[in-house]
Amino acid sequence: MIMEYKKIFNQFNDLNILIIGDIMIDSYMWGKVERISPEAPVPIATISKTEDRLGGAANVALNIRAMGANPILCSVVGSDPKSKTLISLMKKLNMVKEGILFSKERETTVKTRILGNKIQMLRVDQEITSPLSDNDEKEFLKSIFTILEKKKIDAIIFQDYDKGVITPNVITEVVKVAKKKNIPTAVDPKKRNFLAYKQVTLFKPNLKELKEGLKIEFDLPSMDNLVDASNLLQHRLKAQMIFITLSENGVFIADYNLKYKNMAIVPAHHRAISDVSGAGDTVISVASLCLALKLPFKTIAEISNIAGGLVCEQVGVVPINKALLLSEVCNKL
Repeated sequence: MIMEYKKIFNQFNDLNILIIGDIMIDSYMWGKVERISPEAPVPIATISKTEDRLGGAANVALNIRAMGANPILCSVVGSDPKSKTLISLMKKLNMVKEGILFSKERETTVKTRILGNKIQMLRVDQEITSPLSDNDEKEFLKSIFTILEKKKIDAIIFQDYDKGVITPNVITEVVKVAKKKNIPTAVDPKKRNFLAYKQVTLFKPNLKELKEGLKIEFDLPSMDNLVDASNLLQHRLKAQMIFITLSENGVFIADYNLKYKNMAIVPAHHRAISDVSGAGDTVISVASLCLALKLPFKTIAEISNIAGGLVCEQVGVVPINKALLLSEVCNKL
């Protein structure tokens, strides 16, 4: 089995993954707090360090690349100075910008976190979250279709943060082309478009998103509850696989292309959890790579589950370590 997993991980290197979604800048300001402002009862942070990082769907791209595959980002950003910062960050990481559309109607999303004495004091969001205009949507689809025609794409990820880049029409049109080309589609959903992702290959909500999206409630994520919720979701979406992340309880997966033994709960491995930020990005990234290789549904869940747990041991949003993941997979599966 160890040789088999090594072969799988080597095959990741040959994959091209198209990532459609909301990309943003995660901006950090670190400083010290030693006094309260005389103007209002708020702390004063004296900033000593600032840093801009790629965030949102770009974090999925970083995970895809960390696994050895080639990520191609498709998004819409503003025609503003902040977009220049974003493209500069992409260039530093050797990411191509061919799928990035610049719009005069949009604002590049920036999330600024102000930390004083190593504690986050405030987050400031600069963004436009309304859906793309008809013209921007048309140009965005044109850009995506050009890439799909020019390149061999092995899987498509919809990484949705409800910032307006992914619209129901974008979903419908891209899925239609993907089905014609036999390209698997994977989704990390948010609330706005939750039930718009019809006929995708793999749909990956977390438990909270599942309950909110279906407007259902249950206390414990038991097999019976998860099967009922998964069946309801599949009835609405007609997705091939439903993949539900359950935090400390692991993951649930169902493959509706199979008639028997098509559902499983994969329990979480014991971890020293430091930070759950970005775990969902890692899970969808690894799951999509496994999906592109047509691995069995339970293998997809097992490898992705380990990957999500590993990044939770790191502080902050960090991509998965491929060598460490392979080692863990070989030891635990």
